[in-house]
Amino acid sequence: MTLPRPHRDDVLIAVVGLLGGLLLWSLGVHTNGPMAPLPSWVTLVPLVVISVLELLRRTMPRTALLAGTAAVLLDPFTPGSVVTLLMFADLAYAAVVYGTPASARRIPVVTGMITIAVTIGFLAWLREPAALLIGMVTGLVSFGPATTGAIVRNHREAANAARLRAEQTALLAEMDRTQAIVAERARMARELHDLVAGHLSAIAIHSTAALSLDDRATTRQALTVIRENSVEGLAEMRRLIGLLRDSSGDMQPAAAPTLAGLDAMVEQARTNGGQSGLSFELCDDRERDTRLPAPVELAAYRIVQESLTNAIKHAEGGRVRVEVSGGAGGALRVTVTSPFGRGPGPRAPGSGAGLVGMEERVALLDGTFEAGPVEGPAGGPDRIWRVRAVLPLTDDKEPSA
Repeated sequence: MTLPRPHRDDVLIAVVGLLGGLLLWSLGVHTNGPMAPLPSWVTLVPLVVISVLELLRRTMPRTALLAGTAAVLLDPFTPGSVVTLLMFADLAYAAVVYGTPASARRIPVVTGMITIAVTIGFLAWLREPAALLIGMVTGLVSFGPATTGAIVRNHREAANAARLRAEQTALLAEMDRTQAIVAERARMARELHDLVAGHLSAIAIHSTAALSLDDRATTRQALTVIRENSVEGLAEMRRLIGLLRDSSGDMQPAAAPTLAGLDAMVEQARTNGGQSGLSFELCDDRERDTRLPAPVELAAYRIVQESLTNAIKHAEGGRVRVEVSGGAGGALRVTVTSPFGRGPGPRAPGSGAGLVGMEERVALLDGTFEAGPVEGPAGGPDRIWRVRAVLPLTDDKEPSA
């Protein structure tokens, strides 16, 4: 078996202890006096053994303590060396600090019991108060270092636990920051899409119409719509960029669109979708006395806005109907229906981000959302595209006492 490589500090302790013990032995400095039963040279045996065991105080602390205990039991029968006792005390300390948790719990208890037993035994044998000194020395070289090692170990474990908690807290903070960044990017993507997609879609549709139709009046009308949508789109972009660049620290929320602007939105849709053979109808059956929470009202507004944009881009000619109802019943219901199928006129390409954004908005409010083709009403087209959202009205009032 290959012994583990000793720590450099352990090598220094062993060398210094051995040299110091040899110096005291050569000078005749002993702890037990000349009345010891064994000759003076035997004092070097426990000294050398414990000096060698100091090399194992970190790597094999329990083995070093057990072997050191056997060696130090020989010291009282020799003239003795104080260096041997000091190095044994260091072995007891190291066994608690560097040993296993079980050893760290047991060694102070065992050394305490040994100290009590030695004190009582020598008092009963010698029947002199001087026997208390033997018990005191036993406690100083065994119980005292073991207790000190237990205190040091507890402080180290507490420091390690505190450092681990700090690292975990930093990791959780970084994860929260990452999640916040991802959520904010998703929110900005939804806002940017909802603000600009409608205007850009109208520009794409009417510019295609102006290029494909050789009619002066149609071209002029298309260019007028293009200009209006480009101006409005640029204004929305400037407002959004201004909010992102604002470093004043003002955390007040910006004014959000409300359902009061549905009429203007539908009117704008009539202008943008008129050339595609689409007609638009608004049916607002909300209960006027019900105050809608701002997040619910904003989500409903954006859902209608995106649904109208999709109808202009994808629906064939026919009627687009916007229905908004509810309020007092605990939920706001938004339904937008349009003819299903691609019309013959020019259209703008879509990426599907609009449906994803609407679904995300509804999910944030714990509502329900569905979008897809369904059977059309009697007397109408066979199939229609329906977007339906149910938004719960959360009560944001303070509870009464």
